[in-house]
Amino acid sequence: MNKTNMRKAVRSVFKWILWMFLAQFVLINISGIIYGYKLTHFYEPLPGATDETPSRNIFVKTWRIFKGPTYRKITNEESPEFPYQTIQLLTKDGLSLEAWYIPVDSSKGTVILFHGLGGNKSNILKQAYEFRYLGFTVMLVDMRAHGRSNGNITTMGFCESEDVKLAYEYISKKGEKNIILYGFSLGSVVIAKAFYDYNIAPSRIILEIPFSNMRKLIGVRGKMIGFPEKPFGSFVTFWGSIEQGFNGFRQDTYKYVQKINCPVLIQCGETDIFASPAERDVIFKNIPVSEKKLVVYEHAVHQSLLGADPLKWRQEISEFISK
Repeated sequence: MNKTNMRKAVRSVFKWILWMFLAQFVLINISGIIYGYKLTHFYEPLPGATDETPSRNIFVKTWRIFKGPTYRKITNEESPEFPYQTIQLLTKDGLSLEAWYIPVDSSKGTVILFHGLGGNKSNILKQAYEFRYLGFTVMLVDMRAHGRSNGNITTMGFCESEDVKLAYEYISKKGEKNIILYGFSLGSVVIAKAFYDYNIAPSRIILEIPFSNMRKLIGVRGKMIGFPEKPFGSFVTFWGSIEQGFNGFRQDTYKYVQKINCPVLIQCGETDIFASPAERDVIFKNIPVSEKKLVVYEHAVHQSLLGADPLKWRQEISEFISK
């Protein structure tokens, strides 16, 4: 082969490699656009609809991974065991948020509870019962796009801080002076952001298994599907931010907690993949109040810590809210 033919062959291979990388880049961005939409939307369950059945066909599997999962809005909720009132809160965008208000006689205060991503208020009933047992009135809130509240779009905490403000104001207008906020996963991040966005002043707050930032949350969810965590988290955060009109790269829990102005209890799982030990330490360090405590549950993951270690959870909660 002469030099001219050799150069042509090299150029041909080089062009082929460039086209291959370009095609991969385009496909990654298309997938990012799809997942940016899918991971921020919950769909109303259709009558008679069933989940996709598992398939061994490699093409079916590849297509399902590429197009992304469909997340249903879970509206079926277990009702409280105690008498309760159903409350409706109205957001500035006209969304109606449903909440359960469960009063107790001779109440020591009111605990407002916020669930995690993709859940609803019935998921935190067990925690609510514990607070009620300790003598507190409880209020459980379905955040926007969750449970029986209006909406289908979640902003992973960016706009949901208003949900916290509305619930806090509702209880405050009742004349309650001792208001405690409890958040689970996304609920804990939303509480922290409510301090960052609004002038709320609860007596105490409990942040359970907060995730570190939006990139981490999406990246880990992508890893669970089959994607590499870091590029997936960045690509989907980028496209999700464009689609929803906010900067997801600035969605950092360590920044939000800097505005907290009351005693804080943070509880985390030792092996929680949504927040590394270094990340949760940064979150804790950035809380500017002196009365704060970080409790780590051995062998616990991103899960209900009441379920992981009931005795320890009850002891920590009781000590914290009784001060």
